[in-house]
Formats: sequence, C-alpha cells, structure tokens
Amino acid sequence: MVFKVDVPAHLVRGDVDAGYGPVADAFRRNFAERGEIGAACAVYKDGVKVVDLWGGYQDGRRRLPWRPDTLVPVMSTTKGVASLAMAVAHSHGLLDYDERVATYWPEFAQNGKADVTVRQMLSHQAGLPAIDRPLSIEDLADLDLLADALAEQAPAWKPGTRHGYHAMSLGWYEGELVRRVDPAHRTLGRFFAEEIAAPLNIEFYIGLPDSVDPGRLAFIHGYKPAETPLHLHQMPPRFVAGFLNPRSLTFRSFANPKVLRETSNYNRMDVLRLEVPAANGTGEARAIAKAYGSMAAGGADLRVASATVDALVQPARPPSGGLRDVVIGVDTLFSLGYVKPFPRFRFGTSAGKAFGTPGGGGSFGFADPDAGIGFAYAMNRTGFRLWDDPREVALRDALYRNVLHEAHQRPD
Repeated sequence: MVFKVDVPAHLVRGDVDAGYGPVADAFRRNFAERGEIGAACAVYKDGVKVVDLWGGYQDGRRRLPWRPDTLVPVMSTTKGVASLAMAVAHSHGLLDYDERVATYWPEFAQNGKADVTVRQMLSHQAGLPAIDRPLSIEDLADLDLLADALAEQAPAWKPGTRHGYHAMSLGWYEGELVRRVDPAHRTLGRFFAEEIAAPLNIEFYIGLPDSVDPGRLAFIHGYKPAETPLHLHQMPPRFVAGFLNPRSLTFRSFANPKVLRETSNYNRMDVLRLEVPAANGTGEARAIAKAYGSMAAGGADLRVASATVDALVQPARPPSGGLRDVVIGVDTLFSLGYVKPFPRFRFGTSAGKAFGTPGGGGSFGFADPDAGIGFAYAMNRTGFRLWDDPREVALRDALYRNVLHEAHQRPD
C-alpha cells in the first residue's frame, strides 16, 4: 500500500510572483486533498522565476520537513534533462541529429543498426528498448562494458518503422554517444554538470556526487510492481499486462538490471551514484524549471544555437508504421529525447511546440516556448499514472487556465 501521512499546513511554503497565487493554492490543496507527502514546484516565465514552492515531508516516515534545498530523484523526468546535453552537443556542432549513430560510434553498426540515425535513436524509433545481455548494478559503473552490451543489441523492429518507449536504455545510448562526440570524452553526467548545470547555477545531478549530503535527499515512498493491477484505471491496460509478463518487450524494457524496476530502490545510494540518464537524475525542481525555462526563452543562457531550439520545437517525425507505442500500448509522440504533446497527454499551449518528459510516479518538467514557460514538479509519494498525475495536473491547470489565460485576456 502507498504510504500516507497528514501534512500540517505550516509545512507548505515558498513564494510566487503577483498573479501566480492560483498555483500556490493548487499546491496547498495537493497536501490537503490529494495525499501529497512532500513536493516542490517551480515555474520560470521569460527566463524569470515566478513560482518557487516546496513543502511537506522530505521523509514522511521520520517526519523530516522538506527543505528549500531538498533534492529528489525524478525517475524518467531525467530523460528530458539529460537530452538537454544532447541539444547542447548539437548546438556545439558535435553531432547532427540526422547523421547515422555509427558515424560517431562505429561499433553501434552491429546487428542491423548501421543506418540508425541520431534522430531515430533519440525518438525511441531504433528498436532498442530492451538490453538482452544481463547487467548487474556493478556493470552499469563500467561504461566500456555497458557500451559493448548496447552496441551488440539487435533491434526489436526495423528502425524507423515503429516506436516504443526506451524506458532505461535511452539514457545509456545517449551517454555513450556523448562520450564519443565530446572532445574531452566526458560522461553525460559530467558533460551536463559542466555545460548546463554550472552556467545556469542549478543543482541537478545525473550520478549523485559523493560531496552531496545524503541528509538532503527526499525519501521516495514508492510502490511495488505487483500493485499495478490494482490501478488499471490509471495506467494503460496493455502496459500493465506487459509490465507483469516477463516474456514481453515491455517487461524487458524495465527489467535489466532488475534493481531499477522498483521505484523504492531509488532511495539506495548505490543506485543514485550511478549515471542512469533515463531514470536516476536527482535535484531541485527549480533546477529543472530553470533549465527548461532557459530553452523556452531561446537558450541564450546556455549559448544554444537558434537552429537547435528550432529543431526541438518542430513537430515530431513519427515512425512510418504509425504512432502506436509497442512498449506502452497506446499512441505516443517523441522527438529528439522528449515527449511531444499527443491526444492522451496535452501540455503547453495549443501550437504543440512544447517538449518535456514526465517521470514515473508523477514528476514532470517541460518547456513551452510559445508561452516562455519552464515548468517542473517533483514529489516523493509515487502515483500510478505514466503522465497526468492529478497533483501535477492541478498545478499545470492553475498555471495555464488561471494565470496565463488571464494574462492573455488582460489589455496591454
């Protein structure tokens, strides 16, 4: 059963600019009405922080209050943050989205992958959601061994014809590509730290350093995979069936190594110390919002070229076989390391230029260039939705329906 605890109102704190009160109201209601334990939400508008909220318990078991500098693992919300590293590499001329991966990483060409492009790989079209070679948590620390396992993998479908959520593998493929194209051969975590986190002065880690005090970490109140059938109305039924079937591609996409399959294991320091760029990013919600806010405002803070920003906001190029996601079991839409708005998951303004990634349990970060918005929500009680957790939706709706709509209607 999911852990629950009552949170006193005085533990819900933070600041919002004038006009953003509805977001703070929704944040407070999450604790009073939606079972929130600990969480943070931040919004940047046109490069300026306008919402910075946090509250509840960093650890509900011990009643430790969530602090302004609490760090929280954000599961797959990490993917979008990690893909900013790919965007910066593209902007610096280190890679071309439409070049073959094997041009930069010759060993990748094995087993039918010679013509896979960087764009296809980043858009979950390469057919590589599962890794067949059994991996231990120790193996993940050996990036050369991991690269060999990734390079030898055969696609589950002809690349470019279908897509399926690369739940764990995407980040490792991105990480090896960064190591290959970066003149300094930095890991993705190090590249992110030096090229994105440092210039923006934000605290977010892909691979938690030893220097970080473990006492700052939020405790994840997670659920067991066996609990998912109890929440079929919240998850796509085909996904749940596959997630529990060891022979399915869905199961295999999450199960290697097994330790990463269970959300509560992201409380383990040996898991957080690794670089798992698809799943174990740890940091402040305001860091995610600021990074996305920088991109929504044009990327000048990171010296990102306009051509790179234009590529991120362009409509996705779906696979030739249609939008049905063979891992999740519903139609989805991906582009260049990000989720793009699709009928079952609408976010941002109506133009569809927004890009971001939700995380298992409820977290979400995205950029909306049309509105100049960078948004992030992170929490430590995991929900069961793959996207649109009611707590996060309440915050996003308060922002878009109340604040931004009213600003749009207000005369100049």
